[in-house]
Amino acid sequence: MIYQHLVDTATALSCGVTLQAPMSAATTFKVGGPADLLIDLPDAAAVSAVLAVCHADSIPYLFIGNGSNLVVGDKGFRGAVLRLERSAQPSLLEGGRIYAPAGMSLQRLCLFARDHRLTGLEFAYGIPGAVGGAVYMNAGAYDGEMAQVVVSADCVSPDGTPVTLTADELAMTYRHTTLMERDLIVTGVTLQLQAGDYDTIWSRMKELMARRHEKQPLEYPSAGSFFKRPEGYFAGKLIQDAGLKGFTVGGAQVSEKHAGFVINRGGATAADLVELRRQVHDKVYAEFGVHLEPEVRFVGEF
Repeated sequence: MIYQHLVDTATALSCGVTLQAPMSAATTFKVGGPADLLIDLPDAAAVSAVLAVCHADSIPYLFIGNGSNLVVGDKGFRGAVLRLERSAQPSLLEGGRIYAPAGMSLQRLCLFARDHRLTGLEFAYGIPGAVGGAVYMNAGAYDGEMAQVVVSADCVSPDGTPVTLTADELAMTYRHTTLMERDLIVTGVTLQLQAGDYDTIWSRMKELMARRHEKQPLEYPSAGSFFKRPEGYFAGKLIQDAGLKGFTVGGAQVSEKHAGFVINRGGATAADLVELRRQVHDKVYAEFGVHLEPEVRFVGEF
């Protein structure tokens, strides 16, 4: 087996290893065929060792967090899908700083900050992703983004070498960081927050969550905003104005609740999402001359 060295290394490091793992179970869109391997990594040391084997043996890999910004092809992924342990705990540092492991959910991190009366992360409450993925793409909502709170990120390079990047080196802009060009994997993040009042923080978090439930189709599998915001426009409004609210391809649909969201109404395939993306892009471009770029990533074999 071409993956035997990798499986042996991962097993020795107490990683969870699953063969032919359905990616529909590992992504929030609930679509995608099987990955050859799914490896759950307990810590940064395991990330380094596993990446070193992938590099040495020329094994393709895909690193995921909560799978919330991802569409995997219906034929799956040929290689290893890597995922950090989700139960790791954050640490409270001095001066309002928190060290957060990359695999933990943003929701858990926000609650940790609230419980320690630290403000600055309220915007992230309800974003359906993990800390590492949020930093990787500079996730944001409600006038907040990760760039406002990140001090530094501990990462691992493709050959398994650990490296730490400062906020300046991350070069965080709208839904983009230098991590994308450098192919670095985030293993942990240091955040700078400010002292706040528990009730005020919690009230703001609940307010934003209520707004999400009111305006977003959270009852369906989705990946959050499907398209990036074009400069000077809002993707959802362009799609709505093009008459595409509720537009459906197979089991994939432009949400009737919020046209910036694409949902899996049941039985959607990756091919449905690809075709829906194409038709929405072409219709909006024909109507308004604006190119819509997907915010979600399309990976694997389609």
